[in-house]
Amino acid sequence: MKKNLFLALAAAIAVSACTSTTENTSETEETAETTPKLSLAWETDTTLITPESVIYDSQNDVYYVSCIGAVPPGAKDGDGYIAKIGANGEIISNQWVTGLNGPKGLALVDNILYVADIDQLVAINTENGEIISSETIEGATFLNDAGSTPNGDILITDSDLNTVFVKSGEETTVLFSSPDLGRLNGVLFEDGKYLLAGFNSGKLFSLDGSALTMLADSMQGADGIEKYHDGHFVSSWNGHIFYVDKNGKRTKLLDTEADKINAADIDVIQEKNLLLVPTFFANKVVAYKID
Repeated sequence: MKKNLFLALAAAIAVSACTSTTENTSETEETAETTPKLSLAWETDTTLITPESVIYDSQNDVYYVSCIGAVPPGAKDGDGYIAKIGANGEIISNQWVTGLNGPKGLALVDNILYVADIDQLVAINTENGEIISSETIEGATFLNDAGSTPNGDILITDSDLNTVFVKSGEETTVLFSSPDLGRLNGVLFEDGKYLLAGFNSGKLFSLDGSALTMLADSMQGADGIEKYHDGHFVSSWNGHIFYVDKNGKRTKLLDTEADKINAADIDVIQEKNLLLVPTFFANKVVAYKID
């Protein structure tokens, strides 16, 4: 009798253990996130002069690239411009819009392309390439990245000031400012929060209201931020591409530093599974397939 009771208990424990293991495995499979991989898709020729940022226009299936021209990038020298390139990297118009100074971050709302240009926010009509307006941002000295929100507000970062400006309608105001950002560069609006990248700090932050939270670090030269699935790509100007998953795990996917190829303000085209990288001093844009 005792022997039968012992066997029954042993069987019950074994079944319970198997069930628990199965459930834990299932939970792990559900919460696990696959780290993406990058492989070369195409690249432009090297006639772009100091390309800093790129953005995709899905309506016209083209890319716009901000080209600083001669450096330093903060010089008001009038040789900056916007290039237009095709879906497979062919340069449609190298100097599509000219007369800018040190154009960097780009944001696209409907048919208006916004460009951060040292201390001005320039608006360009994508239908004809004409400059609609050039608004001087009061107090700005080194405007860098640009982004947009679903309601059409434009976000602009100033690296010198560690400040995010927001243009809403005709009014431009300070959204947030803090030296803790460590020379603010990239900005991305997502689900009511703002993601911010510090160039000198090498950190990725989340800004919720006035609460600033660090999500990941050790990405010196942090530049552009783009969402991909449940995580984010972060570029490092030094030539690195990182993927930060939803738990803050950082993985380096690309390293072209030894080849002296920079990785400036990136763009991700989800529907094409492409990551676009302006290479600054390498004078080209490189596209990588995301697997």
